[in-house]
Amino acid sequence: MSQPKTFASHADLEDKKVSFTQLSANAWAYTAEGDPNTGVVIGDDAVMVIDTQATPAMAQDVIRRIREVTDKPIKYVVLSHYHAVRVLGASAYFQEGAEQIIASRDTYDLIVERGEQDKASEIGRFPRLFRNVETVPAGLTWPTMTFEGEMSIWLGKVEVKLRQIGRGHTKGDTIALLEDQKVCFAGDLVEYHSAAYSGDAYFRDWPATLDRLAELNAEALVPGRGTALQGAAQVRQGIASTRAFVSDVYTCVLNGVANGKALNTIYRETVDKLRPVYGHWFIFDHCMPFNVSRAYDEASGIAHPRIWTAERDIEMWKSLEG
Repeated sequence: MSQPKTFASHADLEDKKVSFTQLSANAWAYTAEGDPNTGVVIGDDAVMVIDTQATPAMAQDVIRRIREVTDKPIKYVVLSHYHAVRVLGASAYFQEGAEQIIASRDTYDLIVERGEQDKASEIGRFPRLFRNVETVPAGLTWPTMTFEGEMSIWLGKVEVKLRQIGRGHTKGDTIALLEDQKVCFAGDLVEYHSAAYSGDAYFRDWPATLDRLAELNAEALVPGRGTALQGAAQVRQGIASTRAFVSDVYTCVLNGVANGKALNTIYRETVDKLRPVYGHWFIFDHCMPFNVSRAYDEASGIAHPRIWTAERDIEMWKSLEG
């Protein structure tokens, strides 16, 4: 009899190699072998950071890299979505001059609705990423500025467009664009060679949202996880591979529900079918129980994602992997 899988990312304890890559005159990508990425825009008079890392202690490494190339103040922090692993490092940037934390109104609403539960859930799932969790101030990371649809932030003469192009990874997903430089920071709408976490996803909407993203014809793209994508061909391939993964998960689950199969059966059949194609991707084993659970809900008529709590995480994992 096979041994149960280690819960979520509890076995993922090795530090990752960090890269800080310049993508254009003003855009940089902080990436770390499948760990959450951070985008950086260095403008004429200020810096914008897109996604903050999981803790202030981890954010300090981003700041160190920024300080190697500029001494301009970090005035803006943009949250691509609400997940704790993206937002709880925000306090570190206030020491560097941050004036605004910007998010979509939908992201703000998700923080109100489920931020506390998500924080406890993610800290329980990612012990390495939240290793310095004591550096996180009490409470949640709250946006100080919200928008609906689209807004522009000017860093001197450098315009950063913030846009919601549709639901996917969450209902609040925001992309950041340097339109004239053809650079896009996509958050977790795109995860390159990473098994896109889908516990808060809208599977029916996500592929069409990615189609709209592809229509922007970016020539560099920073995904939520994985290496920064450079060149139009690699950007198209990265978007397409995320689309394929999301579609394949949902198609497998939808077929299982249509045939009246139980969640446990659908889970095993989906993992067995997708592992030969995607099993080598980052956090595949971590994500698939959450992904299939959410896809099963959506295929069963539960339109909006149910709230994940630390308790629900463990209960689900024991049911599917115990």
